Amino acid sequence: MSTAIFEVVGLPLPVAVVRHHAARRLRLRIDHERGQLRLTIPPRGSARAALRWAGEQRAWVEAQLCNAPTGVSFADRAIMPFRGQPVTIRAVGGRRGVKLEGNAILVGGPVDSMRRSVERWLRRTAADQLSTLTAEVARSAGVSVRSVSVGDAASRWGSCSSSGAIRYSWRLILAPPQCLRFVVAHEVAHRLHMDHSARFRAAEEQLFGGPVAPARALLRELGPTLRLVGRR
Repeated sequence: MSTAIFEVVGLPLPVAVVRHHAARRLRLRIDHERGQLRLTIPPRGSARAALRWAGEQRAWVEAQLCNAPTGVSFADRAIMPFRGQPVTIRAVGGRRGVKLEGNAILVGGPVDSMRRSVERWLRRTAADQLSTLTAEVARSAGVSVRSVSVGDAASRWGSCSSSGAIRYSWRLILAPPQCLRFVVAHEVAHRLHMDHSARFRAAEEQLFGGPVAPARALLRELGPTLRLVGRR
């Protein structure tokens, strides 16, 4: 997969042309985090023709930008997603600490430390849940995992090295459980096949417990919003 960036007259964002071996048609989407349009084309497609087509999509692009997701701040009374459900952040004062109670995340300590406190708690919660689920799925696959860690990658929900080190985005804890399990199944399947072959896909679905397409599509739909949580 190769990428090149172009400016197209009439379009409000630069266009990243991505040649993908599996692409069968042109696909245009907005990458809100990078502030660009992502134009996927087949491996032998004409970049010039694809860019000309993209330039004709100006009305669609502008409409999408008007409906772009906005960030959620980690502030008192802010509503954010957690495990796919809306929860409200509430400052409770007193001793420092964060806990989930019903549909509220209760945050103690000074208000000016709320943002850091909430993010640390989310990262820790994500690391705990992802470590537990990864170990469970790895046991069912009969493979070992060297380590599990979390970060905040700009575009990837997970990665697996050839040595068995798996790294996830902590933001998966914001998504519905089926999205989190899909990513875990995907990365653990790479311990069996370090590619995206038919054998890999079969292992991925077996570890997930069924077809992964709905969970993958849901995560793709929610992704732009989840990646903006806590960024305001």
